[in-house]
Amino acid sequence: MGRKSTKENKTIYQTSREALELTRDAAAEKLGFISADRIEKIEYEKTLPHPEEVLAMADCYKNPALCNYFCSHECPIGMEYVPEIKAKELSQITLEMLATLNKLTKEKERLIEITVDGELSEDEIPDFLAIKAELEKMAMAIDSLNLWIDQTIATGKIDKKLLKD
Repeated sequence: MGRKSTKENKTIYQTSREALELTRDAAAEKLGFISADRIEKIEYEKTLPHPEEVLAMADCYKNPALCNYFCSHECPIGMEYVPEIKAKELSQITLEMLATLNKLTKEKERLIEITVDGELSEDEIPDFLAIKAELEKMAMAIDSLNLWIDQTIATGKIDKKLLKD
């Protein structure tokens, strides 16, 4: 049995592994292609994980949020284009989506007015940017919902087959 870590400021990779009470050796055995030494280097931020390692850890540790964390914090492309998605409760996600939908319903006519001519004039920019911000909130809420679904599936609270189209 491995020693219990007393390190403060643990990385998401370490806390995810420890949440399942896996030692590095046990995790390496379950993962199959990542050694315990490599896991330690990743957890202590001595090396960055490869994308395929993050995918495997997310699956093994039942924590799909590892993928978003990697993309938004460690991948150079993702850091530029992928926002960090925070895990939230379904009720909070639903309320955020509904609030955004209500606001967008009111702004729909203005968006049509702005875009009907295919050009964005200087006086339309402030309204356009406000609508864009609301659309970004909706996108974040949708991403949060998808993360919630993935987490619910990963932890076995819902069968993935039930969510197929």
